[in-house]
Amino acid sequence: MTPATTPHRTRRPVARTRRPPTLGRRQVTGLVLGVLAFLVPFVVDVPDLGEQGERMLSVFLLAIVFWVLEAIPLMATAVLVIALEVLLVSNQAVLPVPGDAVPYSLYLGALANPVIILFLGGFLIADGAAKYHLDKNLAAVLIRPFTGSARRTVLGLMVITALLSMFMSNTATTATMFAVIVPVLGALPEGRPRAGLALAIPVAANVGGIGTPVGTPPNAIALGALEDAGYHVSFGTWMLMAVPLMLIVLLGAWLLLVALFVPRGLGLELDMEATWHTDRQAVTFYVIAALTVLAWMTEALHGLNANVIGFLAVVALMVTQVMDGKDLAALSWPVLWLVAGGIALGHGVGTTGLDTWILGLVDWGAMSATGVVVCMGLLGLAMSNVISHSAASNLLIPLAMGLATGIDGLDPVVIAVVLALACSLGMSLPISTPPNAIAYATGAVTTPDMARVGVVVGVVGTVLLVLLMPPLWSALGLLG
Repeated sequence: MTPATTPHRTRRPVARTRRPPTLGRRQVTGLVLGVLAFLVPFVVDVPDLGEQGERMLSVFLLAIVFWVLEAIPLMATAVLVIALEVLLVSNQAVLPVPGDAVPYSLYLGALANPVIILFLGGFLIADGAAKYHLDKNLAAVLIRPFTGSARRTVLGLMVITALLSMFMSNTATTATMFAVIVPVLGALPEGRPRAGLALAIPVAANVGGIGTPVGTPPNAIALGALEDAGYHVSFGTWMLMAVPLMLIVLLGAWLLLVALFVPRGLGLELDMEATWHTDRQAVTFYVIAALTVLAWMTEALHGLNANVIGFLAVVALMVTQVMDGKDLAALSWPVLWLVAGGIALGHGVGTTGLDTWILGLVDWGAMSATGVVVCMGLLGLAMSNVISHSAASNLLIPLAMGLATGIDGLDPVVIAVVLALACSLGMSLPISTPPNAIAYATGAVTTPDMARVGVVVGVVGTVLLVLLMPPLWSALGLLG
């Protein structure tokens, strides 16, 4: 007899359930404190603040706690802010709103604010540069004049990083440059020279990001706040305001780094080749990217708004099929929504009278306009060293715009731009900014070295920013 055979059973793959993220002590503390801070204005009558303002104060306090302690992801806090504004202080509020409530579309519209569209164009071009290896090829070409001397190589890498960071995200630029300089790090002796080169990249990325409106989220937050207040700062005007400071701080940072880390006479030879893509899609991308940047920088000549140019770049890249739906899906949407949350927070603070109430807690009128700029600039620098640059900008810029309407001689453009630039100069800790974290992860940089360089660059840069740049902007006719 033939033995009976057991029928073969196909094993079904076991579906793996995704475990929710584990909450650490900091997150739990943040959640508890955030909820408590949110409830306080509901149970305690806040003197001299109307009911709309009290509700907005709840949202503002929640945002502060959640962003500072990162109880939930920064982007999640941003969209939570928008939702709470719609539900508490708009004409769609779940509780009756005393007085005239603003349309809910004001808050939801922050997700498609023109500044968000500008950043969308910038992000898509930056991702296209990575897709067609334009970023690495440019770095390989531009570094050639700087080889031979280690000090000169550090300068070249910082210049290239800053240039890329003006049009790419600071994080993407840093990641790209570390991929490029792996052989450079290996060619340097272990210890201080290697640490100096590893530190040069994040410093240059943070500083370079201030140079254009699309360089870093704080710039977009400032532009959004200014647009809402009726002030238009063109792409070229922003560059005229920010690039001089960028160049000065970049040069100073290089001098500091080579003095501390790179001994005189240390040689370094590099052989980096560029491999350009020459297919139709790559060449089309090169043309669209070049025309977009040119159009951004010549806005004053043709009159086309930078936000519109950014959207047209997206259209051109999609219609020519240089970029597709997968590229859109891969964009840094969390950053865009974080910026949108900051814009919406500014709307809420301004329309409910909360800005007037908060600013009334301090006798700002006793200060000169210059004193206010100095205080806000230093506050922005201090906060951005311990929380994200975007979160610091989200919290401070709406309040600063309220200050600008109540103090004689304080230009709204000055205070908004100063705060955006000061927040980008916070770079003293590995947690201060993603570029710092990337550099720290290489193992070539210690926290004390990062703090030493970051504090000097941040403080000196901010002092130059608050004391020298506003008079320069006025002399160049860039204000009002």
